[in-house]
Amino acid sequence: MAISFEKAFGVHPEALLVRDQRSSLLAENIANADTPGYKARDLDFQSALEGAKARQSGELGRTDPRHFEISTASRRAEAQYRMPGQTDTGDGNSVDIHEERNAFTRNAMEYQSTLNFLNSRISGLKKAITGGQQ
Repeated sequence: MAISFEKAFGVHPEALLVRDQRSSLLAENIANADTPGYKARDLDFQSALEGAKARQSGELGRTDPRHFEISTASRRAEAQYRMPGQTDTGDGNSVDIHEERNAFTRNAMEYQSTLNFLNSRISGLKKAITGGQQ
C-alpha cells in the first residue's frame, strides 16, 4: 500500500513555506523601519492557504503510475503593501515597528506549531512503517 504524503500532511508543508516567506518579509520590514520611503509589505496568509488547497487538487496527467505527482502552480505567495495603521511621520515610511515585531513573533510561533505538527505526523508514519520498533 502506497503512502500519500498529500493525504498524510495536508496543507501543512505549504503553510510552512508561506510562514517562512512571511517571516522574511516581516524581517525586511523591521530592518527598514528607519528607511525613508520604505513601504511595509506582508502576505495574506488566508489567500495563500486557499491557493495551496487549490493546488493540492490539481495534478498533471501521468503516463505511468510510478511517476511523481507534481503541480504546475506557483508555490510563492504574492506580497502586498500593508495599509499603515499610524499617521505618516513625514519621511514616507509605513513601518510600525511594534506591529512588525508582534506579527513576526506570532508568525514564528505559528511556524513552530506547524513544524511540531509535521514532526508528530512523520513520527507516527515512521512508527506505522517500522511497527513501533526503532
